[in-house]
Amino acid sequence: MKHSFLVFVLALSSTMITQAGDQMQTSKKLNRSLEIELDYLLSLPENYESKDEWPLILFLHGAGERGDNLDRVKIHGPPKLIASGEKLPFIVVSPQCPKDRWWNAVELTALLDEIVEKHNVDESRIYVTGLSMGGFGTWSLAMYSPKRFAAIAPICGGGDRQFGKYLKDIPAWIFHGAKDSAVPVQRSIEMAEAIKKSGGDPKLTIYPEANHDSWTESYANPELYDWFLSHRIAEEE
Repeated sequence: MKHSFLVFVLALSSTMITQAGDQMQTSKKLNRSLEIELDYLLSLPENYESKDEWPLILFLHGAGERGDNLDRVKIHGPPKLIASGEKLPFIVVSPQCPKDRWWNAVELTALLDEIVEKHNVDESRIYVTGLSMGGFGTWSLAMYSPKRFAAIAPICGGGDRQFGKYLKDIPAWIFHGAKDSAVPVQRSIEMAEAIKKSGGDPKLTIYPEANHDSWTESYANPELYDWFLSHRIAEEE
């Protein structure tokens, strides 16, 4: 199903006064409304009304699927599987990034907030995955909201290694092709190493003969979805 949403996000900065010599510096509070609009595909699982809560997958496509034609989002990943008749036991949300833009964590967070508000989402089982540009978006969103996701699966993407310490508690299954000529496999290796260095235990799958397309095999693997379902955010005591 095709959907779009429009929200207003309020950005606030704290007020702080600092002094350097005789010069005073005052940090002001900024109130600014940011208009966010995204089109997205929404798939509800079979027998959706039979449960009060369902796990959710947020899927982020690659650069080639940007634009204003949602059918392009169905080219790869979970939307492709659903379009071909596969039944996934998840609410699946697949936004489309506008042309000439990149995934934005604030916008994606606003989208998730709306989906959680309007649908039967199990907030302890929200997962994010994406390929190529969407792989980078997966890392970025997880860094932005490290406590929101029960597990992540970035495919042929990369992130900022210095933030590995914030990701150590998020189960991550990372995929990449060893012969990737678009995004070097080292980008995924570095992220896995950064998380391990901080005490995390990510899974890393490298396909020895794969080039940039390491997503077709990954998303066709039932083990990925079982792995997602095996993780949930523990309740705080």
